[in-house]
Amino acid sequence: MSDGTTAVADLDVRLEKHRVELTGYCYRMLGSTFEAEDAVQDTLVRAWRSYEKFEGRSSLRSWLYRIATNVCLDMLNAGNKRARPIDLSEATPLAQAALSPRPETTWLEPIPDARALPTVQDPAEAAVAKESIRLAFMAALQQLPPKQRAVLILREVLAWKASEVAELLDTSVASVNSALQRARATLAEQPEDKGAAADVFNSLDEEQKKLLERYVAAFEGYDMTALTALLHEDAIMTMPPFDLWLTGHADITGFMTTIGSGCENSRLFPVQVNGLPGFAHYKPDPDKGGWSPWSIQVLEISDGRLTGFHFYLDTPRWFPLFGFPLHLKDETDQP
Repeated sequence: MSDGTTAVADLDVRLEKHRVELTGYCYRMLGSTFEAEDAVQDTLVRAWRSYEKFEGRSSLRSWLYRIATNVCLDMLNAGNKRARPIDLSEATPLAQAALSPRPETTWLEPIPDARALPTVQDPAEAAVAKESIRLAFMAALQQLPPKQRAVLILREVLAWKASEVAELLDTSVASVNSALQRARATLAEQPEDKGAAADVFNSLDEEQKKLLERYVAAFEGYDMTALTALLHEDAIMTMPPFDLWLTGHADITGFMTTIGSGCENSRLFPVQVNGLPGFAHYKPDPDKGGWSPWSIQVLEISDGRLTGFHFYLDTPRWFPLFGFPLHLKDETDQP
């Protein structure tokens, strides 16, 4: 192998080492998993092409974040703010429930933990990282202008110094501190989340594992009495791309036994998503037999109860991303 080929391969390896953390950063900026992955790919291609101009005045990591920030800011110029159903309307009473889809670009998207959270040894650092991709925090970030969003993420999530952020954004430390102050004030003004704050699991303790086991048993058995016992009284259920969302035991279980009755006899397989426990949800396929994907579920839990469960229904996009097949043949078939 020639020296030139070796150098190219070495650069590829050095750039690729930063893919996961850059994906997490771009995801927080954009609110979209697929846009984040596109932004990272664009960042690495730009870095590869312009590497000869990189003078080493900053670290390779800082240089990549500068490129990624510019890519994200360009993508955000369109002004689209991604949201959750609970950010766009009031809860729908079950009697008025209707499944009205909105365009894909409306919604905050789920992301597998492994694609956004690099492995770290410090438990406190890991907890902050998980908290910062939780759906409620992501929705709050969407309320910030793009540059304030970048400042908040770099300073408070990634723990960059104000001087480092100022250098990255080609601005002053005073400007960075002012942007951070405004961003904090905006987040403080956000209404209290309509779902109770979710616990962030560094690792599931025995009580939390048992809660999830009870949830799987109740959902797969479609036992509404057992499910009700696990729900917080103000629990919410959402189903993007539909703008409908429901709250409270009666409406949630009522929906599941009427409009959602096709989910009876479903199968659930665990996933780690947005720093929270979740499941890949298959339901019986009356046409092909076996089970077909229905949703990626994201669960929010607080004080030993489910406070929210969110069903992301665009399965042709989500299941390959999470590494799950688009059909299970029989009960012995495992993803």
